[in-house]
Amino acid sequence: MKYSNEDLDVIPAQKRTWSTWNYAALWISMSLCIPTYMIASSLIEGGMNWWQAILTVFLGNAIVVIPMVLNGDAGARYGINFPVFSRASFGVLGANIPALLRAIVACGWFGIQTWIGGYAIYQAIKLWVPAIGTLPLMFPSSWGLETGPAITFLAFWGINMLVVYLGIESIRKLLLFKAVFLPLAAISLLFWALSVANGLGPILSQPSKFETSGEFFKFFFPALTGMVGFWATLSLNIPDFTRYARSQRAQVMGQILGLPPSMTLFAFIGVVVTSATTLVYGKTIWDPVDLAGRFDSPLLVSFAMLAVAISTLATNIAANIVSPANDFANLAPSKIDFKKGGYITGVLGALIFPWKLIADPNGYIYTWLIAYSSLLGPIGGILIADYFFIRKKHLVVEELYSESGRYWYRGGFNPNALWALVLGILPNVPGFLTTIKVIPQDSVPALISGLYHYAWFVGFAVSASVYFILQAKSRGSTAPVL
Repeated sequence: MKYSNEDLDVIPAQKRTWSTWNYAALWISMSLCIPTYMIASSLIEGGMNWWQAILTVFLGNAIVVIPMVLNGDAGARYGINFPVFSRASFGVLGANIPALLRAIVACGWFGIQTWIGGYAIYQAIKLWVPAIGTLPLMFPSSWGLETGPAITFLAFWGINMLVVYLGIESIRKLLLFKAVFLPLAAISLLFWALSVANGLGPILSQPSKFETSGEFFKFFFPALTGMVGFWATLSLNIPDFTRYARSQRAQVMGQILGLPPSMTLFAFIGVVVTSATTLVYGKTIWDPVDLAGRFDSPLLVSFAMLAVAISTLATNIAANIVSPANDFANLAPSKIDFKKGGYITGVLGALIFPWKLIADPNGYIYTWLIAYSSLLGPIGGILIADYFFIRKKHLVVEELYSESGRYWYRGGFNPNALWALVLGILPNVPGFLTTIKVIPQDSVPALISGLYHYAWFVGFAVSASVYFILQAKSRGSTAPVL
C-alpha cells in the first residue's frame, strides 16, 4: 500500500507477546539513565531540598503516566504505531505534522544522550592522555565547544550510527548490560554519598534555598511542567510499544508499575548524591559525569565512564531512534525505512548543539524541557479527545491507510486538528519568547507570559477542548464520530 511499509503495518495478534513485566522492564530500563539523574539533581541546584525535589519528580511522572496509558490503548487494541494512530485525528497526510514534531524532539534527546556518552569517553581519555584537554580550538568560540569533547562526541555519534546500520537486534546485549550494571553503579554512587557525608542526616538536613512559599512555587510549577515534559515524547508515541501488548491490562499495569516508582527511586539517588557534593566540594555538581571525573582512581573513573557510555548508547537506540525512525518513515513510506530514519535522527541531533542545552539547569528545564512540552501537550490533547471522546475508541484500521476512507478528510488533512494544534501552542509563545530573551520580559503581561510555566497543561487543555468542539460541530452533533 502507498501509505504503509513493514514498519507501519499492523502487528498481527499472534505477534503481540509483551506482558506486564515487559512494559515494567522497559520503563525501568529507560528510567535508569543519566538524564533522569540530571533532571532530579538540577532541582537541587535550582534551590529545592531533597523532599521537594523527590515530590516534584513523583508528581510529574504520576501525571504523565495518565496520557501514556490512554494513548497506549489504541496501540494495544489495534496493533498500530503512533504515526498511524495520528492519522485518525490529523488525517492520513496530516499525521506527518505531529509525527515530525515528535521526531524533532527525539532528535534533540538523541543529541543530548550522545553528548553525555561522548563526554564520558572524553573524561576517561583525559585521565590517561591529558593533552586531549589542551587541543587548540577547532570551532568558533560562540559554539562553546572545546576540541577534545568535540572529537569524542563525534566518535560516539559514529558508534550510534553504526548500531543503526547493524540493526536494532545488535542492541540487545547492551540493554542487558545496562539493566544489570547501571543499578549497581547507581547504588555505588549512593553508598559513596553516604560515606563522604557521614550518613543521610547531613544530606537530608540541607534546607531549601527558597525563603518564601512564593519563591518556591515560582520554581515548582515550571519544574513540574519539566518533569511532565521529560516523558512527553513517549506519552505520544507509546503505541509504538503497546502495539506488541498481549492485552490492555499488560500495558496499563506495566506502565503504572514501571514508570513512576523507577523514576522516583533513581531520582532519589540523584538528589542524595548531588546534595552530598555540596557538602564535600562546597558547590553543587549536578552532572554525574563531571562528578565521576573528580574521583582519585583513574581506573575507577575509566570504568565508570565506559559504563556511562555503554548504557547511554543502549538508551539512545531504544528511546531516541526507534520512534523517530517510524515517524520519518511515515513521511515517505516507500523511500524511508528504519535505517534511513535513524541516520536522519543522528544528523539533526548533532545540529541542535546539545552541549548548550544541558550547560546549566535553568536552560535544561526552562528552555528545553518546557519548550518542547508546549508542542507535545497539544498533540496529546487532540489524540485523546479524538480517540476517547469523539470516536469512543472505535477505529476502522483499513481506512487509516487509504485515500478514500473517512480519515482522508480534506486532501489528507483534518483542518480541525490543525486549528486545535495552533491554538494550543499559541498561549505559550509569548512566555517562550521572553524566556529566550527574544522580546523583553516587561513587554508581555505577567499573566500571559506566566502561562509558559504550565506549558504542557495549557496546551493539552486548550487543544483538546478546541478539537472536541470543532470536530463535534463539523459533524452536526456531539455524538460519537465513527
